[in-house]
Amino acid sequence: MKDKLTIALVAHDNRKADMVDWARYNTEYLSKQHLVCTGTTGGLIKKAFEEMGVTADVQCMNSGPMGGDAEIAAMVVRHEIDLAVFLIDDLNPQPHEADIQMLLRQCRIHNVPIACNRISADLMISSTLWSDPDYHPAPQNYVHFDRTPEKEE
Repeated sequence: MKDKLTIALVAHDNRKADMVDWARYNTEYLSKQHLVCTGTTGGLIKKAFEEMGVTADVQCMNSGPMGGDAEIAAMVVRHEIDLAVFLIDDLNPQPHEADIQMLLRQCRIHNVPIACNRISADLMISSTLWSDPDYHPAPQNYVHFDRTPEKEE
């Protein structure tokens, strides 16, 4: 499918340490991809990679509350994102909840895999389908399903 992925990395404040730890754990893989991050998360990942002596392609957008989630959602709509990892703080309200929901919705609508926890992210980045030239994701199918009960004989 693709040799180099564009991966969006987003983490709420209470999940940033988890995102940095996940990025460190997956440095070898992530350093070979193009990473698009919300501002603060991207800065922390860049710093972690620099401390490890790793050069990586990390593009920082605005912070989430300042429009970073919306910027990444727009990239999803333009088919510029292959995979998103969004570690969400489900225990605390977020002031930009509408942007969060928009990003999640656009990933679902545009058939972009999105991981919201570490195990899902690990499974997604380790999938052999990324490098399978014969694999092509099926397009989303939004047609009405008419469930007509079968007639009994």
